[in-house]
Amino acid sequence: MRPRRPAFVLTPRAYRAVTLVAVALVGAIIVSGAAVRLTGSGLGCSEWPNCSPGRLTPHGAGGHHAWVEFLNRLFTGAVSISVIAAALGSYLRRPFRRDLMWLAWGLVLGVVGQIVLGGITVLVDLHPVAVMSHMLLSLLILADAVVLHHRAARPGGPRAARVAAPVVAMGRVLLGAAAVVFVTGAVVTGTGPHAGDADVKRFDLLITDVARIHGSAVVAFLGAALLAGLVAHRRGDLASVSRPLTVLLGVVVAQAAVGYTQYFTGVPAYLVAVHVAGAAAVLVAALSFHLALFEPAASTLGLDVDRGAPAPEARGVPGPEPAGRLPAGA
Repeated sequence: MRPRRPAFVLTPRAYRAVTLVAVALVGAIIVSGAAVRLTGSGLGCSEWPNCSPGRLTPHGAGGHHAWVEFLNRLFTGAVSISVIAAALGSYLRRPFRRDLMWLAWGLVLGVVGQIVLGGITVLVDLHPVAVMSHMLLSLLILADAVVLHHRAARPGGPRAARVAAPVVAMGRVLLGAAAVVFVTGAVVTGTGPHAGDADVKRFDLLITDVARIHGSAVVAFLGAALLAGLVAHRRGDLASVSRPLTVLLGVVVAQAAVGYTQYFTGVPAYLVAVHVAGAAAVLVAALSFHLALFEPAASTLGLDVDRGAPAPEARGVPGPEPAGRLPAGA
C-alpha cells in the first residue's frame, strides 16, 4: 500500500536536491577513504567501532594517524545522514514513486555494508581483498546515488530509448568496460604502495604486470567510447549524445593521463588521490551517458512532475517528439 499523504511533502525538484547532497557526499567519502590509506592511517584506530581501547575517540600513541581515521569515520556519519534523508524523502515526495524508494533504501543498505566492511577491514589488518572490496562497494553506492538523482524529478513509468538500438548496446558495453577498469584498478591498489600502513599484506603480484593490465583496460574503455560515438554518428544520433559523450571522453583521457603520470613518477600520494577522484568521475560520466540514451515513454509525458499540471504537449503546445525506438528499463 502507498503511504498516507504526510503533512509535509517534497516536490520532485526539492527531492532531487536532497539526492544531490547524497551524490556529493558519497563521492567525497571515496576520496576521504583514499586519504586514510595514502597517509598511512588505515590502522590509526586500532579497534572498531571504538578508535582506541575503551574509547570512541583517538587516545594514546595513535597520533595524527588516529585522528585522520577517526575524522573519516565521522564523515561516514554525515554520509549516513544524507542517505537516510534520501530514504525518508522518498516517502515525502509527491507523487510517490516506488522505484525511488527502492533506490534510496539501496543507498542506506550500501552505507551500512560499508560501515560493516570498514570494521572488517580494520580487524583483518587492511588485507588487500577487504580494501579492494571497500572501494568497489563505494563505487556501487555512488552508481545507485547517481541513478536516484537522475530519476528524482523525472516522470515515472516505462522508459524508451531516444537513440537507435546499436547505440543503446554501446552504452551497455561502456558500463561493462568501466567495471573491468575499476576492478583491475582496485587490484593495482592492492598490489602497489600506499597500503594504509607500513606492515600490511599486499597481493603477491608484480605491480608492472597488473598496471599493464589495468592500462590496457583503460585503453579498451576509451576505444569503446570512441566506437560509441562512431555508431551514434552513423545512426544519426550523435547530436542526442554529443554532450555526455564529450564529457565521458574528456574525463577518461584526463584519468588516463593522471594514471600514466603517477606510474612514471613513482606513484606520489597526491596523484593517487587525484586518480581516485577521477575514478568516481569516470563512473558518473559513464553512467550519465547510459542514462542519457533514454527518455520517458510517450504514455508518461502527460504530467509535469514538478507541478502536477498537464505537460506542454498535453495542452496542445508542441513538445519533444518521442523517439520510442526501443523499450527499456533504464
